[in-house]
Amino acid sequence: MTINETACLARRASIRLAAAGTDAKNQALEQIRKALLENADAIIEANQKDLAQAEKDNLAAPLLKRLKFDQSKIDNVCEGIDSLIGIDDPVGKTLTATELDDGLELYKVTCPIGVIGVIFESRPDALVQISTLCLKSGNAVLLKGGSEAMQTNRILAETIAKAAASAGMPDGWLGLLETRADVAEMLKLDKYIDLIIPRGSNEFVQHIMNNSNIPVLGHADGICHVYIDAEADLDMAVNIAVDSKCQYVAVCNAEETLLIHESIATAALPKLKQALEAKNVEIRGCDQTRAIIDVKAANEADWKTEYLDFILSIRVVKNLDEAVDHINTYGSGHTDAIVTQNRQTAAAFMDLVDSGNVFWNASTRFSDGFRYGLGAEVGISTNKIHARGPVGMEGLLIYKWRLMGKGHIVADYSGADGKKFTHKKLNENWTA
Repeated sequence: MTINETACLARRASIRLAAAGTDAKNQALEQIRKALLENADAIIEANQKDLAQAEKDNLAAPLLKRLKFDQSKIDNVCEGIDSLIGIDDPVGKTLTATELDDGLELYKVTCPIGVIGVIFESRPDALVQISTLCLKSGNAVLLKGGSEAMQTNRILAETIAKAAASAGMPDGWLGLLETRADVAEMLKLDKYIDLIIPRGSNEFVQHIMNNSNIPVLGHADGICHVYIDAEADLDMAVNIAVDSKCQYVAVCNAEETLLIHESIATAALPKLKQALEAKNVEIRGCDQTRAIIDVKAANEADWKTEYLDFILSIRVVKNLDEAVDHINTYGSGHTDAIVTQNRQTAAAFMDLVDSGNVFWNASTRFSDGFRYGLGAEVGISTNKIHARGPVGMEGLLIYKWRLMGKGHIVADYSGADGKKFTHKKLNENWTA
């Protein structure tokens, strides 16, 4: 089947899927969960083949960690599906209701976007998360994962599509792309595809935007910061900084730069060095940092780098304003956190930092669709459009206007003697 045919089939499936009831979608998700567990051995075997080839190809250690899809990962994605089943159906929700005149009522109602094209990295769990989110939100999806995960992605897509079909979902709602040529062809299909979500570097996202007329929901680099304020609890600050960096380094919400107020630097940096080096983190510091602790020198490039590895750059700053300026200059608008006991300082930080996720006394690793209760995510949006931060089901929805009348015509409201609109807000939900 050609990419054009796959996309055309997805378009037809999206019309039926948009009208699928909550019980039918939840039953399909339950079947998918069951199938993943029943086929765990075959899925893990396919993943072992991908891992073996990736090791031969000298794939970087962080990417190998992302690629691994063992029983623990299967259990995790199944837990995510359970969470998704428990979430209210987002489709068909009334956002506003307005009486235009007696018997003429206007409803703004949520609906799926249609066909979503998602290009993601070497994480097979992302395929499960993205496809199930699209299913629950009533969207068809075309998926292109990393070539290093080809065997794993193929069996996962087959398992999910077969399980969903057994529960009555339309054929073709999930399509798998496998080559760069497929992606290039997909970018031309604005007739069938409504939104593309690329997960990767700034350069990659920009390439997608420059080569397609399809709207793009961009997820750029994750250059995340933790700022330790002058009024921070030191033990808390160390715990948050270490967790933000080390809990899982190969992800976009991991901390890449630590900023610290100069008045607390002498007390905090030795403790941070000890805790971070215990986790095998290589520290790169500014001149002020290196005057306090013995670490490698950081340069301009370090402030702009998403390491995705056990490397952390540290900079000492004079005050909150300098910290905010650094983040807004070098950050990617992803996730940034402040550690402080001062509520006003925290509020100022969250107001001034121009990122989709801003935290107070919490690890950057909380920036995640599953942890937010969104039922996993299709990605993190660093855009300023309809969806920002972790993109769960709400980010996969748009709305339509539903007008219900009783023979009303515009001519009756025209001219000097025409009827007047009431424009009265209603506390009602649209029902068929």
